[in-house]
Amino acid sequence: MSDTNHLLIPYAASAATGCQQALQGLALPHLDRLLARLSPHPTHSDSGEETSFSAPHERALARALGLPAQDGRIPWAAWHRHQQGQSPNGDAWAFVTPCQWQVSTDHVTLRNPEHLALDEAASRALLAIVSPWFAEDGITLHYDQPTRWLASSPLFADLATASLERVLQRDVRAWMPDAKAARTLHRLHSEMQMLLYTHAFNDERSERGLPVINSFWVHGTGPIPTPAPSALPTPTVPTTLRDAALNEDWRAWAAAWTALDAGPVADLLRKSEGGVPVQLTLCGERNTLAFHTAPRTLAQRFQSLFRPQRFTDMCDKL
Repeated sequence: MSDTNHLLIPYAASAATGCQQALQGLALPHLDRLLARLSPHPTHSDSGEETSFSAPHERALARALGLPAQDGRIPWAAWHRHQQGQSPNGDAWAFVTPCQWQVSTDHVTLRNPEHLALDEAASRALLAIVSPWFAEDGITLHYDQPTRWLASSPLFADLATASLERVLQRDVRAWMPDAKAARTLHRLHSEMQMLLYTHAFNDERSERGLPVINSFWVHGTGPIPTPAPSALPTPTVPTTLRDAALNEDWRAWAAAWTALDAGPVADLLRKSEGGVPVQLTLCGERNTLAFHTAPRTLAQRFQSLFRPQRFTDMCDKL
């Protein structure tokens, strides 16, 4: 069930130079009018760091759904199974994404798995190759999507892992889970690289001009509470800013903001003007700023009249 009165916007701003340049010429009139009408929602705002394992929008979404929101321990995989009607029964689950690590002299970069051209048949074939190795360490793998499998193991009960978005196109070494707690995963990474380096699966991909797959990324770990959280309305979460930001395409990011302002943001503004209570959650790469319909203080009303807060003025807080 989607909550059309709550708009949660990931990657609303970034400290990246390209984003800061794009912000200078960005006009978002509907967003500025909406912010002038709403009150800050401190209990739903959130502070973090760019090095936090879970991105701000993931923490905000977890709280909205009633899930644990500890950094690196949001149980997205277990929640996914629950949403599919399969009870996790208190077990710890994780997502496992097959991927390519590009190794250079000073970086180990994780390429975007969406660029691997991995279809279901190839993903299932790869899953059959690596599953026995994982099983030896008590990790059971299940197919879910071409670029994402499910895994169950007690290992994932308390293991903090970085979300895939945090590590895309970055050096994986800064985002690896704790070496002591994840000794098994660290060893499996080495074993998978050796196994797949000369495997026929990758030889065939190379012959077809496709990128080889030599590693995996574990994320979304943990069990969901028992009993599972009651079904809560899911905020509307547009992904256009996210997609552009992850590709560092700031021209597309600015265009996506313009479209959001004319579409979902304008719709939320109309609801607010019509007396409907609404919520707006803006997420950057560090922090979350939340706003909602609520009585405003005299100081807030004064500010909205004489010094209205503009979105571009608050971007450095995200």
